[in-house]
Amino acid sequence: MDEPKAPKPKPKWWSRPVAARPGDQSSDTAEGAEERTEAAAAQAPPEPVEPVEPVDALMEGRVPEEPAPRPLHEPDPYSTPPYGGPGPWAPAPPVQHPVATPAQGTHVPPGMAQAPPQTPPPAPGTPQAPPPAPGTPQAPPPAPGTPQAPPPAPGMTPPHGTTLPPAAGPVPGQSAPAPMPPHPGMTPPHGTQLPVGPADPHRPAPMAQPAPTAQWRGYDPWTVVPPPAAPKTAKTVSRRGAWIAVLLIALVAGCVGGGIGAYAERDNASGGVDVKLPQAPVEKEARAPGSVAGIAASSLPGVVTIHVRGSSEEGTGTGFVLDKQGHILTNNHVVQPAGADGDISVTFNSGQDAKAEIIGRDTGYDLAVVKVDHVSGLTPLPLGNSDSVRVGDPVVAIGAPFDLAGTVTSGIISAKERPITAGGEKEDGSDVSYVDALQTDAPINPGNSGGPLVDRKGRVIGINSAIRAADDGSGLGGGQGGSIGLGFAIPINQGKRVAEELINTGKAAHPVIGVTLDMGYTGDGARVNTKGAGSGPPVTSGGPGDKAGIKAGDVITEVDGVPVHSGQELIVKIRSHRPGDRLALTVKRGGKKRTAELTLGSASSG
Repeated sequence: MDEPKAPKPKPKWWSRPVAARPGDQSSDTAEGAEERTEAAAAQAPPEPVEPVEPVDALMEGRVPEEPAPRPLHEPDPYSTPPYGGPGPWAPAPPVQHPVATPAQGTHVPPGMAQAPPQTPPPAPGTPQAPPPAPGTPQAPPPAPGTPQAPPPAPGMTPPHGTTLPPAAGPVPGQSAPAPMPPHPGMTPPHGTQLPVGPADPHRPAPMAQPAPTAQWRGYDPWTVVPPPAAPKTAKTVSRRGAWIAVLLIALVAGCVGGGIGAYAERDNASGGVDVKLPQAPVEKEARAPGSVAGIAASSLPGVVTIHVRGSSEEGTGTGFVLDKQGHILTNNHVVQPAGADGDISVTFNSGQDAKAEIIGRDTGYDLAVVKVDHVSGLTPLPLGNSDSVRVGDPVVAIGAPFDLAGTVTSGIISAKERPITAGGEKEDGSDVSYVDALQTDAPINPGNSGGPLVDRKGRVIGINSAIRAADDGSGLGGGQGGSIGLGFAIPINQGKRVAEELINTGKAAHPVIGVTLDMGYTGDGARVNTKGAGSGPPVTSGGPGDKAGIKAGDVITEVDGVPVHSGQELIVKIRSHRPGDRLALTVKRGGKKRTAELTLGSASSG
């Protein structure tokens, strides 16, 4: 401090700052500033000072009583302690203590800026100047034209608040640290140069700041400094570990891909989506009684399948239940293979089996009755009237074609009173059947024989007996080629009468007229033979024909007005009646026709 000062003009000092008003929180700060000012004034002669108005008077808009001394320095725009209070936004943050500023005019030795000494803590008991309270009015900037203090001598400390010219440059060999910007709203360290930014309407216009010196360090307590990054260590992976990882990845990828491929292949047909087709719910309502389904439902429980086994042949046919006693009606040619000691078994629609025995059979009518014993729950089928049937009426045929039990077919009545014959395999013609049949197009096949032909009310109107085969055209029962839409059934009226006779007597009575017919006659009608069978006459003496005046060689052309064209047709027409019925025959003799009435006689079947 005793070094000679440079011969420079002495700086001009200003008067003391305005004294603080009573109750002002910054009075201590003003007193500290006054003491420093007095210390600096002791080293320099006083200068005349121009009077200025007090700050308080100017702010309150009133005229002061006496001029107040001007401050020794320009107002601090940032209110840096200890000359001002903290910023209006937040309390002042803790900052580093700067190096104590030496007295004005003191020569600063070289190197002091590079290693600033630490500020010693204040002595115990020393009063500290408290910061000004928020809202305390600050000193206004100097009025235009106010003389400024001259620059200090080189190497000397300028007065507090003096604006310094830009520095010529850094000290050779040293690099000055760049000052750090203060935290928003906080007071920067005294002497720190702030960056130029947008104007703040809450602060007064900033004045030129002195160049940064080396005594302030570039430190911002509010700056978040990231922790130093940990040193990276090179990770080394062995070649063996890398191969193992590659193999594991390949294995997992293969398993996943295989599973996806299998799933896609399995669901390829449906596109990977389960197909759900719409379907109607189960209908439990009953069918109309007149429908085919209704007829079948009511008739099937009364239909049976008959299996016959004899010494030389066997066969399958159909039958239906007549009563609760177990009587079953069927065709004669169905049970004929059993003979006198054959085996006959009956299978019901429920699946129950039972043994059966023959009650009676008739070759001329092709009908037979068998009976089962010890069978309960039998369902007899109701019988209709074949005389009420009309051509075109719907019918249903039920049977076991080719041993397919419970088969149901439907059709209509194609014709009535169709004269047919069946059998004829024996030389004497005793096996020939003569039927005035109902013709139907309902499919009838081998195995349907003996089954019922029912009407729309479920009543039996015929017994399915024969078909016209397409293979050989041999007639009834001669072919096995299947149905071609030509089926024949014995009318139930004839079947009922024969069944009753077979059940009651074991035999059936045949109606007769008492004449022998010439079966080789080729003309139109049925001619009476000129010779009798064996040694007998062609017209039975005292018989129905004899009583009606019929002579040998007469030709019968009509029965009850219905034309007949052959001897077979005449037999069919007579067999369609009962013994005792009266018939009107048209007889042609010598080119003349006449009518002969007669009563049918009876002959027992052998």
